[in-house]
Amino acid sequence: MNPEQQQAILTLALLAAFADGANDEREREQIRRLAESLGGEPGAANLPAIYQKVILKQASLKEAAATLVEPGHRQLAYEMAVCVCDADGRMTEAEKKFLAELASALGLESSVTDRANNQAEAMAELADDAAPSSVANVEKIVAGTAATTTVATAYSAPGPVVAATPSLSEAEMDKSVLNYAILNGALELLPQSWASMAIIPLQIKMVYGIGKAHGYELDQGHIRELLATLGVGLTSQYLEQFGRKLLGGLFGKVAGGLGKQLGQSATSMAFSFASTYALGQVARRYYAGGRQMNTEMLKESFQNLLGPAKEMQARYLPQIQQKASGLDATQIMAMVRGA
Repeated sequence: MNPEQQQAILTLALLAAFADGANDEREREQIRRLAESLGGEPGAANLPAIYQKVILKQASLKEAAATLVEPGHRQLAYEMAVCVCDADGRMTEAEKKFLAELASALGLESSVTDRANNQAEAMAELADDAAPSSVANVEKIVAGTAATTTVATAYSAPGPVVAATPSLSEAEMDKSVLNYAILNGALELLPQSWASMAIIPLQIKMVYGIGKAHGYELDQGHIRELLATLGVGLTSQYLEQFGRKLLGGLFGKVAGGLGKQLGQSATSMAFSFASTYALGQVARRYYAGGRQMNTEMLKESFQNLLGPAKEMQARYLPQIQQKASGLDATQIMAMVRGA
């Protein structure tokens, strides 16, 4: 895949991100920073300009689609657009209309588009319906072991309104955060676009577990707001993952499975390892301190932790690769569902 084709796919993904016209300024700013950061990647010098064209409504869906000739590239572009549209919940009518126009411009058969739509919709439904009470079961799957009974029993304690001594040891919480980071890093390495949709629901479950261990009963709205405050936005995070996969060359090289190229690309692409680890550590500080950290302190803590976490992912690369090699659709769905 050449740079022009990469940019065409990311143009379509950005158009999908703004298809419903409902992105708030915070999300737009996150996507703008994303475009700038990916602009430094090899072969992607024009990404900030692409972002500008999309924002100014100068990017053409039909022109971008016409750049993609190979069926695999067209299918990939559509799958990525579907996942971006599903990032913040069920699709709006505007997003459905955009995807219909995109399918037509790409010349895709309904058998291809229906499969992508159904996979993404199923994942979006699981993300919305993920019950906090299922966190204990997810812990077992995340860790790849049944030795997590202390987590399950600890979560039954009632929650005070102020910070209390956590029901899990520091070592247990740190291990849990690390396991989630390894798992989410592995999900990002999978070639299936929709696999990335499991990352944020699992981050939500992780934060819920940390809050619960400190005596707080949290809902998804609170946790999603915390993620947004830290800059871990839904749409922007999916675009981050897709962009790094695309520019790193993983898409197309390992379709249908993991290939030899994985080890060469994993360090630069396992962004979700770092964001998950930093998120988990910030959450530990936040709930241990009685939720007294203000917005600026939360952002600063997250950014300070993100750099070291990115360096850590090289150390845990073998575990990330091993986890990725053993994941399939059924397991991913079970983890999001918490079954």
